[in-house]
Amino acid sequence: MFQDREDAGRRLVEQLLHYRERPATLILALPRGGVAVGYQLSLGLHLPLEVFIVRKLGAPDNPEYALGAVGETGTVYVNPEAMAGFHFSRVDLKHLVEAQQEEIVRRQALYRQDRRLPVLTGRTVILVDDGIATGSTFFASVQSIRHLKPHRLIGAIPVGPIETIREVRAIVDELVVLATPDPFWAVGNHYVDFAQVGDREVIQYLNLAKEALRERAQPSSA
Repeated sequence: MFQDREDAGRRLVEQLLHYRERPATLILALPRGGVAVGYQLSLGLHLPLEVFIVRKLGAPDNPEYALGAVGETGTVYVNPEAMAGFHFSRVDLKHLVEAQQEEIVRRQALYRQDRRLPVLTGRTVILVDDGIATGSTFFASVQSIRHLKPHRLIGAIPVGPIETIREVRAIVDELVVLATPDPFWAVGNHYVDFAQVGDREVIQYLNLAKEALRERAQPSSA
């Protein structure tokens, strides 16, 4: 059980110390909740923090149930098991994707202030979220990032179900996971405080992480 997302991030740091201050390494956090976890990784590993924006494709009658996800680079992941229970045409799926792409554009402008996604080619990327259930958003993120040709892709996840974790482990170069409870009910069940993270908090975490790196880079006065 984690106290909150920052607590989960601090615990992940302990498992990722071999990446501390490693050149050409970047933390990519999935907003919103993953950014709170990523912030502590950035502080503990002295690495830059950026967001990778991905949106869940929710079922029409239950938006929290992921049929798949779309990443900010345009990659669409569809969960075949989830889709099997719905009679969706390509047009229906296209409408779902387009609706989430509008939200992706909004978040890009808000979180990055119109900066581009950093170049990932040849870099080591640590991809972090606050937990996974079906894994749709994480799978979409991995697919999207792979197309950008990083040198190495590391997954950092506080908690998730055993089967999904097994699938994630197969598609990343290294996976750090803190807990795989069985049975698994929901990510939030493994946090004392799982309050929603808002846009303002995401921006604050990103700014604080940048400021911390800036301060570390300044020579200390005698």
